[in-house]
Amino acid sequence: MASGAEEKPFNFLQILCVGVIAGGTAGVVVETALYPIDTIKTRLQDARGGSQIQWKGLYSGLAGNLAGVLPASAVFVGIYEPTKRKLLETFPDNLSAVAHFTAGAIGGIAASLIRVPTEVVKQRMQTGQFRSAPDAVRLIVGKEGFKGLYAGYGSFLLRDLPFDAIQFCIYEQLRIGYKLVAKRELNDPENALIGAFAGAITGAITTPLDVMKTRLMVQGSANQYSGIVSCAQTILREEGPGAFLKGIEPRVLWIGIGGSIFFGVLEKTKSLLAERRNREPPIRKDE
Repeated sequence: MASGAEEKPFNFLQILCVGVIAGGTAGVVVETALYPIDTIKTRLQDARGGSQIQWKGLYSGLAGNLAGVLPASAVFVGIYEPTKRKLLETFPDNLSAVAHFTAGAIGGIAASLIRVPTEVVKQRMQTGQFRSAPDAVRLIVGKEGFKGLYAGYGSFLLRDLPFDAIQFCIYEQLRIGYKLVAKRELNDPENALIGAFAGAITGAITTPLDVMKTRLMVQGSANQYSGIVSCAQTILREEGPGAFLKGIEPRVLWIGIGGSIFFGVLEKTKSLLAERRNREPPIRKDE
């Protein structure tokens, strides 16, 4: 193992359950705390030319979004943790970054089946197209078919797979390096600080992909863009290269703070679950 620590035998179900609980908890906490910043970012990216953004209803769509964030975060971390452990057992120590990168991408693919419809509904509500999540789902399916819930799926994967892979890779590698230098386990503030750094850097790098994903998801039945390439060409031609960095400030702020909260809550929840598990008396076979 890259961490150099003695590992317990691989228990897929146990690691999966811990990941599901910790991931779901972290996802709900960070989404609730930072939803207004995400709404501002979405409205900035959807704004055309010099149009002004709407500052009301910054929590629009939160309840419906949490209904998707909880299972999506649970699935992501639930898949990521056992995949990471298995890959780290398979790869040599000097390829631990590849294991983390690959596990992040695999977790992202699994979670995307829930994330994309959630993101489509959330962003349509953030831009004022619908008043409630049930109405949004019903009208999107009615006008655009079931595929409307997966609008921008390609651009979502183009953004989120690199994002998930890069963010978790940076986070895990920084934790490994820090523990080697400090010669101890990280505390909660240190996990949060590393999570903030990993999130902010990854958020900045993937902003152009996020802009294209937003445009494709909120266009609805207008079909202004036929795909990722069409979207990129249209934005570049009509608005210039600067448009690809729209919303970068709130995005970096949101994901930086979000990374701090997410990874802080994630590691704390995993630690609490481990402590609880260690306190449980072993089950006697003769009972």
